[in-house]
Amino acid sequence: MGRPPTKKATVLNKVIKASAAATGVEAPAAFNWGSYLKSEASVAAPVSCFAHAPLSSNWDDVVVGMKVEVLNTNALLSNKVYWIATVIQVAGYKALLRYEGYQHDGSHDFWCSIVSGELNPIGWCSMTSKLLVPPQDVKNITDWKLYLMRKLVGATTLPVCFYVKLAESMKSSFRVGMRLEVVDPKHVSRTRVAVVDSIVGGRLRLVYADQSDAPENVVLDFWCHMWSPLLHPLGWSKTVGHAIKASGNDLEAAINIKGNSESTFQVFKKPRFVYMGEGFFEEGMKLEAIDPLNLRNICVATVHKVLLDGYLMVGIDGTELNNGSDWFCYHASSHAILPINFCKRNDITLTVPQGSDPQTFTWDKYLQETKAKAAPARLFNTDNPGHGFSPNMKLEAVDLMEPRLVCVATVKRCVGRLLLIHFDGWENEFDQWIDHQSPDIYPVGWCDLVGYQLQPPPGL
Repeated sequence: MGRPPTKKATVLNKVIKASAAATGVEAPAAFNWGSYLKSEASVAAPVSCFAHAPLSSNWDDVVVGMKVEVLNTNALLSNKVYWIATVIQVAGYKALLRYEGYQHDGSHDFWCSIVSGELNPIGWCSMTSKLLVPPQDVKNITDWKLYLMRKLVGATTLPVCFYVKLAESMKSSFRVGMRLEVVDPKHVSRTRVAVVDSIVGGRLRLVYADQSDAPENVVLDFWCHMWSPLLHPLGWSKTVGHAIKASGNDLEAAINIKGNSESTFQVFKKPRFVYMGEGFFEEGMKLEAIDPLNLRNICVATVHKVLLDGYLMVGIDGTELNNGSDWFCYHASSHAILPINFCKRNDITLTVPQGSDPQTFTWDKYLQETKAKAAPARLFNTDNPGHGFSPNMKLEAVDLMEPRLVCVATVKRCVGRLLLIHFDGWENEFDQWIDHQSPDIYPVGWCDLVGYQLQPPPGL
């Protein structure tokens, strides 16, 4: 997609391109989040921070100190038996557990996915006629019944409906075979028709209907979340006045890919309503914007075209392309477009146009030189309800320059609604600014939950 180097281009051993479920590629051993968090002395961002993540709104039910019934791996019996464990630590969808009886001895603690189906509420064994057997090497407790009665009084456990709610929260309104419009990564100022080929945890693998410009033996595809602002229903481009790659073969090609059905406006996440009356954005106005082709940079930018329904075509000033092919469509409510001097106020290095001196650049001087006016600050979406992220928290994040890759990552900075995401083990040039409600970041353990391949830091 243009300007920056990419992880794919830099590192040849990143050959896993998607989940084993979606592509048939054999996945390597799962990344051990528990030992990694310990070695990094880090905490994971809470599931409740991710509005699009399964069970986000129900995560208050999961607390440290909660008791569960779980498989006992420290028993003499050959049959499966279970025991009660306490949640010692919560990290995303993962929990550190300690069997009852070990009390203050953490040497036998173990990590488990809270959403794996392996954790059960207290009473589950009794209801399902499973055996509760204490760990074989706990010798100092003579009356287990009395011990458990004391431990379980007033204790919380998983809600009985926990896994029902999990299943409900993982349903998708998108279907394989749906046709829609999505950004053309080869030419970001236009969209093109694509077909939903597979769905993994709300992420869509989209295959472009027109493959006429694909290299031999290569399928042009694109991964994005179903809530992505890059995704639109059929007819959207025509409705708002956005360019679309037209081909007479689009319809015929789409019919030949995994069934075929029309997308409807109802299944797409709608942007916030903006009033487009007097005093809206105008062509030629200057602003600051996250560079869609190098998401680490917030740049001097220009509104080049005002579309309908609150959409704008924004270009980064001073880029080499003069034909508008790298203009990008942002909605007026997007948090990727920012008023002038946003970077200055928040101690962020503003990327200035080629030929300008970053040390001496000022907006006043630049506006005077370009005979342009700044987009009024009141036009930007300043809604900031707050979030639970803080620097150094760990999470799983999409590499938006290679959107099939979901990587181990860290929140590096929080600036209002914006998060600077750093990919662990990679240089800072791969960092990405995103909104805290971006559907391209996930809790620790999300890949494990949905069966998507997580990319560990290089060398791990």
